[in-house]
Order: sequence, then structure tokens, then C-alpha cells
Amino acid sequence: MRKHFFHNRSSLIKKEIMGVYLIMDKNEAQAKISELTKEVLLHNKAYYEQDAPQISDADYDKLFAELQGLEADWPELVKADSPTRRVGGVALATFAPVRHPQPMLSLDNAFDMADVAAWLGRLRKAGAADEPELMAELKMDGLSVALTYENGLLTVAATRGDGQTGENVTANVLTISGLPHRLNQPLPLLALRGEVFMSKQAFAELNAEREEAGEPLFANPRNAAAGSLRQLDARVTAGRKLAIFLYDILAYQGLQPAPATQVEIFNSKLTTHNSKLPHQAPATQAETLEFLMALGLPVNQERRLLQGEGEISAYIAGAQEARHTLPYDTDGLVLKLNDMAARQSLGSTTRAPRWAVAYKFPPEEAQTTVEDIIIGVGRTGALTPTAVLTPTLLAGSMVSRATLHNEDMIREKDIRIGDRVLIHKAGDVIPEVIRVLTEQRDGTERPFTMPRQCPECGGPASRQENEAAWRCLNPACPARLREALLHFVSKKAMHIDGLGPAVLLQLLETGLVGDLADLYTLQETDIAALPRLGEKSAANLLSAIDASKQLPLSRLLTALGIRYVGERAAQLLSQSFADIDELMAADKERLTAIGGLGEKIAAAAVEWFAAAANRELIEKLRAAGLNMRGEKKSADGPLNGMSFVISGALPGLSRDEAKSLIEEAGGQVVGSISKKTSYLLLGEKGGSKADKARALNIPIIGWEDLQGMLV
Repeated sequence: MRKHFFHNRSSLIKKEIMGVYLIMDKNEAQAKISELTKEVLLHNKAYYEQDAPQISDADYDKLFAELQGLEADWPELVKADSPTRRVGGVALATFAPVRHPQPMLSLDNAFDMADVAAWLGRLRKAGAADEPELMAELKMDGLSVALTYENGLLTVAATRGDGQTGENVTANVLTISGLPHRLNQPLPLLALRGEVFMSKQAFAELNAEREEAGEPLFANPRNAAAGSLRQLDARVTAGRKLAIFLYDILAYQGLQPAPATQVEIFNSKLTTHNSKLPHQAPATQAETLEFLMALGLPVNQERRLLQGEGEISAYIAGAQEARHTLPYDTDGLVLKLNDMAARQSLGSTTRAPRWAVAYKFPPEEAQTTVEDIIIGVGRTGALTPTAVLTPTLLAGSMVSRATLHNEDMIREKDIRIGDRVLIHKAGDVIPEVIRVLTEQRDGTERPFTMPRQCPECGGPASRQENEAAWRCLNPACPARLREALLHFVSKKAMHIDGLGPAVLLQLLETGLVGDLADLYTLQETDIAALPRLGEKSAANLLSAIDASKQLPLSRLLTALGIRYVGERAAQLLSQSFADIDELMAADKERLTAIGGLGEKIAAAAVEWFAAAANRELIEKLRAAGLNMRGEKKSADGPLNGMSFVISGALPGLSRDEAKSLIEEAGGQVVGSISKKTSYLLLGEKGGSKADKARALNIPIIGWEDLQGMLV
């Protein structure tokens, strides 16, 4: 906590900062406030508007707190446009402006229980109960948005912007899986606040794709989510796997105002229920969250009603420990007064509500030593440097390696072998070097240079203009083949169960597989003879290989590993051509005309299909019986005009595979049951969707029924 000592208040302030007492006069304070203001505004712009933070959240919080402290000491120096009195960034001109129905404020921060106790004291002083009931919710590290439903239909979605006006990102928000486009109760108006975020897995996959393509990486899931939500092409957003949680009501019509007394009907377990929607607006935050769930909206289940500092402290400790087990990134908790009427009486400042505070988890960082820098080779030949670290416990696990991504990053951070470095986990998942502790250097550290030869095959390596990555130029490099095979059999490509890294390595070492097409020439006796495999494993593996032949062309295009062609680009290509022959004959101009592709993808596809070795590979795969038909939507397909909801595990195929089959036949797959749903495709452990389908008289079919409809 900050301590202030006043000496001749009009001219000097003696302040303790990190154990050192400084005496500051008014002119010095004014200069420091001006300096900090410029720095905070610079970082606000980078964070909120450019989605490219230049410092960590913890370092930003320190800057902001220092500015707040100086302004508290010298209130006469505070300017009306100080960043401490404003919210976030500004609405970008790229998107149409949207005025929010009420201000979307920021939150004041608490960094320890002393800060929480001080906030509780301010609540009591303002008239709250001695031990007010609080709702604790996870602080999602994403992008705040406002959604407007009119007569139950989602009509407008906007970013927070400056708190008053945001950016219209409706088309992009409509691509978020799990967010209903139509509520199950058609209220005249319902404006909501929520957080768009990206899961740790989706973040890791996206950055892996960008690194392989030589594109700049996102710093963390928050910036990945923000960058994805601000795409000008909604189809790009659709491929980024965003998610959303709703948590607040900004405005409504069609509900009676809640009574002015607190209604205590929910306990700390807070289970989901299907009761009839109330006619009154929620009187508490607990009721608000239950109300949103009853409407069919996604709400975070990780929350708790708390009372007293003991309960708060215990819950914070548990949440801080459990954060590493969650599928998404969280940097703290938000403590909110549960009673809505009490909130109304407390009000807010120009920047933040008085009835809530954000408890920020301390940044998890560790010091370690770079023992070596090694090079890995990817399927496109990209040479990726990795730091070998002295094993260090970080965020619940031992860390011994951290990717350094490319030559430019090593130069920018001046990372040398032998350096002491500060590390953290980007997105709470990927170990990353934050900075070098140059003050600890002793002269024994060695600079690193990228090799000019591939460490796997010895072939030449080069770096093309406008690319960050060095690449092995040998198409027959064994490392490239190994990584290409791993990608080819992966779940999002040909999905061949049983072909993990160990088995693939054996197939390569024994010479049974020399390229991708050789997988389809394997015999049961060959596989059964491999160590730790037998007849049953061999039969299962051959069955999975055979099943992959029927997958849509888009999956094959994804599996081939064409540069820049990920899942979404593969789908666009497959849906634009009758078959692979028509695709191979297409020139760059025709490919560029496909919305969502762009010149870089088009050029890469044309170059790949022009190579004689790749055309030979296609012919070998065709001879093996793989599906080469395109996925053009047919106006007279057997499922044309029908919408399906898929629930539960289906026999012999994944949900994505079933979705592809339905779409290929002209049907549509949606996320939630409504009166407009044609069929519920139900598998094992289908959950509660079957009950909802029966209640709405929606036909329920199984996999065999769907097969009959596809004929």
C-alpha cells in the first residue's frame, strides 16, 4: 500500500517508493504526470486499438497505479482527459460506430487482500452492509462486447471502444460457436455485456499455423481474440474459434423493474435450471446469470457467492491455483456487489463502478538460464529455434524449453546462449522468454546465428525476402517428411487414429513409408510385425486408413500441407470447384476471385499444384481411392433447406465429419435447438438437447437414419 507523508503540502510531498523516500515539488510532479500520461496513452493505443501490446499487463498496471498515486497527491494537476478518468481506447474508423445504451465502464484494480479490504471499507462507508454479499466471477482476458437482441434476434454487436461508442462487429460475432442468434424468449429489447475470448488450445493452434506460414504471432489469447474479432472478412473470424461468456444486462424492455430489496434465493452452488423465465428483471447478480442461462446464452459456471474477507481470501487462493487447469486464460477475479439496488445507490466514477473491483493475480514469471539453442524443422521446411532452459517450475509445471520463433525475435531480444532470462507462459500455456537479464551477464554468453544448412539433412537453408523464417530447401528432407506425415494423419486433416509419432517413426525407419501416399499401400502383415504392435492393432489401423478415403476433399487439401492453406482456406477451395482436377487447372486470378483467399494463398496453391512431384502424389492418392470430389453446394441436394443439430458421439465418425457430410448434401448444421430445426442427429450421451427437441416436436434421428437420407 502507498504511504504519503506531507511536508508543506502546497509545495513538497515526501513519498516512500520501494523503500526509498523521495521529495517531489509541484513542478517535478507535473513533469512526471505528463510523462506517465503519454506513456499510458501510448500503451492504451497499442493494447486497445492495435491489439499489439508492448509491455506486460503487470508492467502496465504499475504505470497506471503510479499515475493514479501522483494524481491523488496533486489533485490540482489532474487534467479532465487523463487516462485515469477514461475507458480503454477509441472506436476505429474501419468499423461503423455504435452508441452503447449505457456506458461500458472499466474496473478499478486490487492486487492483494489489503486492497480488497480498503474497497470493502469504502462500500461500508457509502452505505453498504457491514458484510455485503458479493459475486465473484473469473476475470476473462478477452475483449468486452455489447450485444443487442431485438424481439429475440441478435441485431447488433459492438466492441467497448471508449466506453460510450464502440465498433460494429456484428457479422464477426455471429460466427462465434455457441452464441444463439435467436433467444428462446422474444423480449422486445435486451442489451447485454460479455467477453469474447479464445481458448488456450485455439490460441496455440492459431499461433502454430501462423508460425508455419511465416506470419507474425499473437502475443497472448486476448490479442488473438481482439485481432480475430476485428477482421474485415467474417469468414476469417469464423476460422479462429472464438468463444463468449455473457455476464451483465445493459438495457431491457419487456420486464418489470426488480423490487428495491435484495432477493436471496440462490446459494453458492448456483446450478443451471430450466424454470420459466421471470417477469421481473433480476434483483441480484446471481439472478442475472441464471436469467441469462435460462435464455440459452453462454455463461461462465466458475463463480461463487461470497461474504466476508475470510471467504474472499480462500476463494482467491483456490482460483489462483486452479487457473492453470482451465481451458481459457484468466488474469484475476471480479468481485461485484450482488444486490442490484445497492449498486444503483453506490453509482460509479467517470471510469469505473464503485460496486465492483478487479482482483489481479500476480504475474507468474521465473528466472532461468538458456543452456543452448537448437533448431527444429517443420513440414514446410521452416527452421524454428528453441531455447533449451535449465528446468524451472513455472505455473504448475516444469519448463525446460521455450520456442524463440525466428531469427528476428532472437535479435530483438538479444538472446544469447548462457543468458539468464525471465520467462512466463503466453496464454498460460506456451513458455516464452520475456526478456534477457542483461545486468546478470558476466561475458561468457555466446551470440547465436541461424544455420545456413538444415540440421537434419544437411541441405541448404535460405530466408526469403519479407519472411521471418529460414527454410530447408530440400523437399526430400526426412524431417520435413516426418512432420508432413504427422500433419497428414492429424485429427483436423485425415484423422487416422493409431498413427501417432512413435508408429510413424517406425514406418519411416523400416522404409514402409516414403511419402504420404504410401500410407494407403500398407499391409496388415507389415504393420503387425512392428514392435509393440500386433494383428488387432494392425487391423484397427488399416480400418482407420481405409475410412479416411471417404473424407471430404477439404480435409485432404488441409492434410497436404500447402503453405497458408489451413482449414478455412481448404473449405473455400473445395466448395469452389467440382473436383481436384478443376482446382489444379485454376490460375492465380481465378483463385484470388474466391472471397476469403487472397493473393498469398492463391499463389501458394498454384505453385504447389504446378510441382511435378505434387501432381504425382495426387495421382497416387487418387489411385488409392481417396475422395477427389469438390463440395459445391447443390441446389437439389437431398438435404437442401434442412437444418440439423448434432448431439452426442456418433459411431465411426467425428462431429466435424458428420457436419461435412450434411453440408455436402445441401443441409446446414446449427448449434442450438429451435422451432426451425429440421432434425436432431443424436448419438451416445446426447445430453439435454433430446429433451428440448421432444418438447418442440423436433424429429430425432440416428446415424443410420441420416445415411438413408443422404442416398
